[in-house]
Amino acid sequence: MTRLTVQMIFLAVLVTFVACNAPPVPLDDIVIEKTFTPERCDRMVKPGDFVRYHYIGTFPDGKKFDSSYDRGTTYNVMVGQKKLIAGMDKALVGMCVNERWTIKIPPQLAYGKSGYGDIIPADSILHFDVLMLDIWNTEDKVQTQTYYKPEICNRTVEVSDYVRYHYNGTLLDGTLFDSSHTRMRTYDTYVGIGWLIAGMDQGLLGMCVGEKRIITIPPFLGYGENGDGSDIPGQASLVFDVVLLDLHNPKDEIIVDVQTLPDPCPRKSKVGDFMRYHYNGTLLDGTFFDSSYSRNHTYDTYIGKGYVIAGMDQGLMDVCIGERRRITIPPHLAYGEEGTGTSIPGSAVLVFDIHIIDFHNPSDTVEISGEKPEKCTYQAKQGDFVKYYYNATLMDGTYIGSTNTFGKTYNVVLGAGQVVIGMEQGLLGMCVGEKRKLVIPPHLAYGERGVDGEVPGSAVLVFDVEMVEMEEGLPEGYMFVWNGDVSPDLFSEMDKNKDKELDRTEFSEYILQQVEDGKGRLAPGFDQQRIMDNMYDNQDRNKDGKITETEFKLKADEPVHDEL
Repeated sequence: MTRLTVQMIFLAVLVTFVACNAPPVPLDDIVIEKTFTPERCDRMVKPGDFVRYHYIGTFPDGKKFDSSYDRGTTYNVMVGQKKLIAGMDKALVGMCVNERWTIKIPPQLAYGKSGYGDIIPADSILHFDVLMLDIWNTEDKVQTQTYYKPEICNRTVEVSDYVRYHYNGTLLDGTLFDSSHTRMRTYDTYVGIGWLIAGMDQGLLGMCVGEKRIITIPPFLGYGENGDGSDIPGQASLVFDVVLLDLHNPKDEIIVDVQTLPDPCPRKSKVGDFMRYHYNGTLLDGTFFDSSYSRNHTYDTYIGKGYVIAGMDQGLMDVCIGERRRITIPPHLAYGEEGTGTSIPGSAVLVFDIHIIDFHNPSDTVEISGEKPEKCTYQAKQGDFVKYYYNATLMDGTYIGSTNTFGKTYNVVLGAGQVVIGMEQGLLGMCVGEKRKLVIPPHLAYGERGVDGEVPGSAVLVFDVEMVEMEEGLPEGYMFVWNGDVSPDLFSEMDKNKDKELDRTEFSEYILQQVEDGKGRLAPGFDQQRIMDNMYDNQDRNKDGKITETEFKLKADEPVHDEL
């Protein structure tokens, strides 16, 4: 290696050493290096804005002289009002929330030749690592941005309304400070009367149930200079992501929307009626809470008597059988502030979709309609044996039964308790060939219990009846009557073996022979052998299994009694 070469290498090393330890090159103006820029920038700092930011202050050699992080609080200041060093006042303009810049400020735009005490020497270049967290202006208003609105909006929030809503609350930089979702409970409050921060009072106005909106609130309409003392710092803008679930006013009454009205409607419900209806129950936002359909059983109750919530009592008045209506009930006419403790929250508006199946009144009688045939020589009465066809349904048309199923008539003795009371009443007075429609209330039919698997409890029944045939019955209390004069030697005629006693065979054979010969008649519709047994037992006074002449008496000769 030559001497010249050694000198050149030494010179290169010296230049490198000097360059590495060279003093900072003086700056003429601020220098900004953008280390992070968010994809979205809704707002940039301008003079007159109030900002909240974090920063780390260092000298060019990296030595730290100050940090807001170390103090655990942001730096809050108004930009462009000479409350900052000139270089920072100038540099912050144009920043976005969540943007991060490295700002280099020359001495003449910082603390100049005076420096700042023992912390910042004279003529120091300052580097600031700045993270912008919040921007607002004293001229700001509450900003609302609706990102979902239901197609149907029948009503919007007004002052003094009571609302239920869910929300996520964040600072402007996205930091979450509160959420009703995490508590799994809506926030419930009056609007516009000072129960909320002023900005939320304003931001909720005009919302529809089901609407989702972002409400951005400047600090002076939020928690101001002091924050909330915990999660919300002072001078913080607030962002609420809100979904409105419920809305009512203490002055509200129920709302009835008739969806299907049968025509004709011969009768409308009134106080004291007993009603059977199906329903689906939801909250105002559509959340399901109950349904009679899921239980496969109607809801059965008296109306207007306080057996149901007040709003439902009102909503079920003046309805027709078969009608469908939607009843919207405010909480003060439903379950109030407490709710039910399970599926219905406190202060909830309820929506019921109702289908009226039937109703009746305890004072109702059988409703009979139809026309008599031109020829009517005889009308059914108690004791008659009648044969008829029928089709039976509930009031809503649900099939119950029909004689068509059996292919033959239904046969009963009127007054013998062989059918429900309402059917007996409806059949009385009918002629052969007559057709009637019978509407029978449950207290004259199958009552509260109904018939398992066939007729629901408390159901009104509808029968379409056609009288086919009837046989006149006997007078009340008689199982057998003579068609003519009675033999004066009746006992002897019955006593075939002349032993002065009648056994069952002698008695039965004689009576049945009289019927066959047309001299007597048995009560129609009953088993003949059963009639014989009853008649024999009535004559056997001492119950020794035989009838003596002393015991034997005709019906006309003894006090009235029912041989059955």
